[in-house]
Amino acid sequence: MKKPALTPLAQTLPATVPFVGPETQERCMGQVFRARLGANESGFGPSPKAITAMQAAAADIWKYGDPENHELRHALAQHHDVSADNIMIGEGIDALLGLIVRLYVGPGDAVVTSDGAYPTFNYHVAGFGGDLHKVAYRGDHEDPQAVCAKALQTGAKLIYFANPDNPMGSWHGADVIQAMIDGLPDGCLLVLDEAYVDLAPAGTAPKIDTDAANVLRMRTFSKAHGLAGARIGYAIGQRDVISGFNKVRNHFGISRIGQEAALAALSDTEWLSHVQKMVAASRKAIGDIARANGLTPLPSATNFVTIDCGGDGAFAQAVLSELVARGIFVRMPFVAPQNRCIRVSCGPDEQISAFGATLPEALAAAHKKLR
Repeated sequence: MKKPALTPLAQTLPATVPFVGPETQERCMGQVFRARLGANESGFGPSPKAITAMQAAAADIWKYGDPENHELRHALAQHHDVSADNIMIGEGIDALLGLIVRLYVGPGDAVVTSDGAYPTFNYHVAGFGGDLHKVAYRGDHEDPQAVCAKALQTGAKLIYFANPDNPMGSWHGADVIQAMIDGLPDGCLLVLDEAYVDLAPAGTAPKIDTDAANVLRMRTFSKAHGLAGARIGYAIGQRDVISGFNKVRNHFGISRIGQEAALAALSDTEWLSHVQKMVAASRKAIGDIARANGLTPLPSATNFVTIDCGGDGAFAQAVLSELVARGIFVRMPFVAPQNRCIRVSCGPDEQISAFGATLPEALAAAHKKLR
């Protein structure tokens, strides 16, 4: 019995995902990681109030979640001093990226991003047949002027730009980002990923302007709020742009537990402040470990530190492989010259200590392997 054929576009796509999860690697190794420092999760955990809220909501898990995400949208609107019509909730920023590409990108439509930037966006563009154009980083920072110039040259419908950036941890000030927004070509929408903005210095994010129909601000509860497994992200934008999501979104995609967790986390400003302090201390500890081993930590406005291993991509890959083989889960940038680095997430002291104790051995093994 024959099955129907895939669409011509689907037949051209690889059956791969942008990231191999740590669980997959653990199954392949037959052991669990001693330190889970590769996915930029918050090892410091969510607010205790969020945990209590999730436990209470579990009794009602037989009910679908509110498809309008009413309470969470209104709480976020009050938090950001905007209207609830300017907020869209999604299953993490990843899901919202897929929806925005679906809404605006058809086969052959031009899209611009940075070469080596967060690859999930690229995955969605490929899945809808878009024509992806990339520009290089400049000094380990995404280059807003080059991105806008490429968008003007190609007639791009979308630009993806992260501030702070993943995988380098670098960032631009609000004035630079606002100048980028002001200089966007007509008919081009900036998807501004601000997943790490809660961990960045003051003055990183420009003021939210919900009258601007050419920018979507993307935020998440996965990083500073420690709810990566709950899958709660949201977009802030002009109401007509936000309304477009309703044409294609999964209306029941957010669970009751996730909604209650996000509400509780948003209200617990003391826990957020605690996590920000823990992340700052962890960034310093990771930097100290890097320097003690002759490596260079890059400045970071995120919950990870990117470490220049002092060689090329092959050496950094060898260091990463040796760390993984010893039970330390980390990742690295994909594209040269950023792939000279490894990327280490912040985490509890015992996990950072495990990384510090293992790094010298991994470096020695990597040097030996590449002799």
